Amino acid sequence: MPDNPHATAKRLFQEHVVWDDHAGFGPDPSVDLNKLQIWKDAGVDYLSVDVGYDVMDWRMTVKSLAAFRRWIRATDGYRLVTSVAEVRQAKKAGDLAVTFDLEGMNCLDGSLDMVELYHSLGVRQMLFAYNKNNLAGGGCHNGNEGLSDFGRAVIGEMNRLGMIVDLSHCSHRTTMEAMELSSAPCIFSHSNSRELWDHERNIRDDQVKACAATGGVVGIVGIGIFLGNNDIRTSTLADHIDHYVNLVGPTHVGIGLDYAFEGEGDDEGLGAVLDAAPDYWPKSQYDYPAVDCAHPRQIFELTEELLRRQYKEDDVVAILGGNFMRVAEAVWK
Repeated sequence: MPDNPHATAKRLFQEHVVWDDHAGFGPDPSVDLNKLQIWKDAGVDYLSVDVGYDVMDWRMTVKSLAAFRRWIRATDGYRLVTSVAEVRQAKKAGDLAVTFDLEGMNCLDGSLDMVELYHSLGVRQMLFAYNKNNLAGGGCHNGNEGLSDFGRAVIGEMNRLGMIVDLSHCSHRTTMEAMELSSAPCIFSHSNSRELWDHERNIRDDQVKACAATGGVVGIVGIGIFLGNNDIRTSTLADHIDHYVNLVGPTHVGIGLDYAFEGEGDDEGLGAVLDAAPDYWPKSQYDYPAVDCAHPRQIFELTEELLRRQYKEDDVVAILGGNFMRVAEAVWK
């Protein structure tokens, strides 16, 4: 352990890219994007922002994407990027680098042509089904449906264009079939270990191993009901990292907090959102009066904690962002 984990963590944040692979604060054209300052203040250099998920109509996804693009391009301190080199340039300039992601393929409206449209507008990763089965594949709360023919075709198009295949929120069978089919590394952008906490949104060890075998990365998520009993302690985040590192090594683990502004002045938290669509968030899995989420500032605390747990500096740097950067360099076009 370093003599001063705080000072070492501060140096690592200054010298290396800190990468949060998923923010789920709500794909809505009216959202207050000034709150992206939360990630800048926390020392995050790159953020993948959700612009749509299966719960919403695909036309609203397009409107959200248009609004988010316009705001980011017009606002100092933020930068839409298309390459890892541009992520590094953004960090050097003090800007937050941003790309977009999609949670579920309802946004395609059954059309393979939509994949290229979203890619051209800055979407760099997409998952198949958000909790519930759709035209592409199976969701984690809806049996164990596999990939459809449409879902298989979408993988080919994502591989061709350079969009990362994301497997969070999907059924076990869909994830395993997708990893077998994809010609590029796959990720779980924000999924915790089901071995540590038995929630249907979490993933099993065989899924983690299969992901690593593709050259991919599993990102830990900061939502308390996926970490434990609504537990957002930094030490619990580190426990999930420990499990993955012991299973597949430090080169296949990252961070995707899925932070959603709760506690930042919004009138409604995650609990109200979950109540609005119980078919996507079944009460058997989400029966909490409130749902907490780890704050982006805890990424710095997590860095200190990993150093205290005897992680090598190179491994901490990889988990903070180097691993997801490796996948992006291999996939993005």
